[in-house]
Amino acid sequence: MKAFLTFTIILCCAIITPAQDLKMTNEIAFSLKDNVTLSKLHYPKSVIQFYTQNDSEYAWIDIMQKPDQPEIAMLLLEYSYRFGLPLSDYHWEAISLQKLRKLRNSPVEINQKEKAVFDILMTDALITFINNLHFGKYNPSYSSAYIDTNDINGFRSEDALLYAKMQTDFLKAILEVQPKIKAYTDLQNYLNGLYEENDCSAPQTEIERIVINMERLRWINTRDEAYILVNISSYTLEFHQKDSVFDFKVIIGKPTTKTPVLESSITYFTTAPDWKVPQSIFIKEMLPKILKNSRYLEDHHYSVYDKQGNKVEITWSKLKEIRQNPNRYSVRQSSGCDNALGAVVFRFENSYGVYLHDTSQKQLFNKDDRALSHGCIRVENAKELASLLLKYDHSEHKIPILENAMADYQRKDFVLKEPVPIIITYLTCLIKDGKPVLYKDIYHFDDSLENKFNQNK
Repeated sequence: MKAFLTFTIILCCAIITPAQDLKMTNEIAFSLKDNVTLSKLHYPKSVIQFYTQNDSEYAWIDIMQKPDQPEIAMLLLEYSYRFGLPLSDYHWEAISLQKLRKLRNSPVEINQKEKAVFDILMTDALITFINNLHFGKYNPSYSSAYIDTNDINGFRSEDALLYAKMQTDFLKAILEVQPKIKAYTDLQNYLNGLYEENDCSAPQTEIERIVINMERLRWINTRDEAYILVNISSYTLEFHQKDSVFDFKVIIGKPTTKTPVLESSITYFTTAPDWKVPQSIFIKEMLPKILKNSRYLEDHHYSVYDKQGNKVEITWSKLKEIRQNPNRYSVRQSSGCDNALGAVVFRFENSYGVYLHDTSQKQLFNKDDRALSHGCIRVENAKELASLLLKYDHSEHKIPILENAMADYQRKDFVLKEPVPIIITYLTCLIKDGKPVLYKDIYHFDDSLENKFNQNK
C-alpha cells in the first residue's frame, strides 16, 4: 500500500494542467479508416471499439475532459518499467509527455491530423499496457490478436480504459486490472520499492526473476479470495483463505514427467481410493517387474483387468499374452496402507489426467529436492488439507467421518458445495518475509522467457 501511495504521489506531482479548450473534429473517425494508421496499432479492433463508445471524440487531446488524466496516463506509460514492462511497447518513439503538452496547447485549427494520430496511438499504448498488466505480454493461451478480438472471462481492455476515464482516481482504476493473487502483489510491491528507494544494489538476476514471475502470475485467471496455489519450483502448496495461508510440502513431477501448469477447481475428494495405473507406467515400469517376479502383483495389491473390465486370473500363459498385447489390459491397485494414492485423493478436472493425493511414502517429504513423481502431486498432511476444505465448505461436522474413513480405509466421497480453485504454477521467485527468495529452475523454463524480455528491453 505504501509503495502504491508513493507511486501515485510521484505521478500526480509531475502534472501541469493546461487550460486551453479544443473543439471536436471528425479527424479521429477519418484516421481510424486509414490503413497506415491502423497498421501501427497493437490492438486495432479494441481501439476502434474504444472510439466508437467515445463518439469518435478525442480522448487525451481535449483539455475539457478531466485535463489531469492524459498526463497521468502518459506518466504511467513512462513508469512501465516499474511493472517489469518495456517502454518500447507503447509507441514511445511517437508519443511523449512533452509532445502531449505541445499538441494540447496549440491552437484548435492547427495540426488536426497529427493530433488525431497522437490521440489514437496513445489510446493503443494504454490498451496495450492494460492488456499486458492483465493477461501478460507473452501469455501462452492468448495471443494479442485473440485478445483484440475476444471477450475473455468478461474482460476487455477498451472497457477498462473507458471505465477508468470516468473515475475520480484514474490511476487506481487502471492498476486494478492487475492480478489480485498475493504472490503477484508481493512481487509488484517489492519491485516498485526498489525503484522508489533507487536501490541499485539489487542483482540484475534477481530483478529479471521478479519480472518473469510477475509475467507468469498475469497468466492466471482467478480473482477468488480462496484458492489453492501449488508452486512447482518451491515444492509447496498454499491454501489461501482471505488473510490466512496454510502451507504444505508437496512432491511434484520429475523433469522427464513434468507436472503441468494449469487452473481448475477441486470439486470433491475420496478416501481409500484405488489406483488405476496409467498405461505408460504399466507398460514401461510395471510389466517388466511382473514378468520377472510372479508375486509382484499380489505383494503390492495389484489386479489385472481386460478391456471389458473383467478381472484376469494370472497364469504363465496369460502373462505371455499380456506381454504380447499389453494395451488390451489395465492394472488397478486396491486401497490400503501401501496404496500409491495414500488414504485420500483430491479431484479436479483437467486434460492431463493429474490429481492431488496423499502418499504411502511419507519419508520422501524430508528430501530437499522433491521432483519425484510421474506428474501428479503428492501432498504432506493430506488429512489436514481435507479437513480445511471441509471447514471452508461449512461442513465441519463431516471431519470425524473423514478421519474414521481415512483410518479404516473406507471409501467415501466428500463433494464440496463450493468448489475451491486450484492453481498449479511455476514460480522461481517469491517474496518471503519482505525479501526475494529464488528457487531452482527445475524444468528449465526461465531461459526462454528471460530471452523474450531481454530482446525487448
